[in-house]
Amino acid sequence: MKLPAPIEFKIATEDWEFEQIHRLNYRTFVEEIPQHQPSPTGFLVDRFHAENTYIICVSGRQLIGMLAVRSKRPFSLDQKLPRLDDHLPPGRSVCEIRLLAVEKNYRMGQVSLGLLKYAGEYCVRQGYDMAVISGTTRQQKLYKHLGFVPFGPLVGSGEALFQPMYLTREAFEANTKDFAAAEAREAQSNRPWA
Repeated sequence: MKLPAPIEFKIATEDWEFEQIHRLNYRTFVEEIPQHQPSPTGFLVDRFHAENTYIICVSGRQLIGMLAVRSKRPFSLDQKLPRLDDHLPPGRSVCEIRLLAVEKNYRMGQVSLGLLKYAGEYCVRQGYDMAVISGTTRQQKLYKHLGFVPFGPLVGSGEALFQPMYLTREAFEANTKDFAAAEAREAQSNRPWA
């Protein structure tokens, strides 16, 4: 699908961005992954909305993907997995990454990777050295490829099952270097020769 403008990764700040975040949240976590009950509004405002920092991918004024970062405890994962800290490496400054969602037509590209990379850089700047997620079981290959480590039992129910996972700063930085090297090799191999 052709995009109207180049893609940009950023922190959401505009009203139109938040409106599209709530719509994508609904399509993903009500219609696709049946985690929440349907509503006639077609909006799903996250219960932690006021505390979330949304990392988004846009093309012009079109939202393509999003995720949320939050550091205030209890995390949503604290509520799903009792004694969460018993599963985590000690002595870390932890945040939670949630609501990773990408429009269906853009899932085969670099949007998810770009969102997670931007979020990782944001987390490092904020002083977090580990992130936890409840990763949908549908995307375990992607999360493991990025360096996330699964722990504990699955949470959720029915078609909305999630694997608790964490990513350390060290794993993020190592994977970021690997991805940068792979992108450089790909760009080099695509260079036209005279």
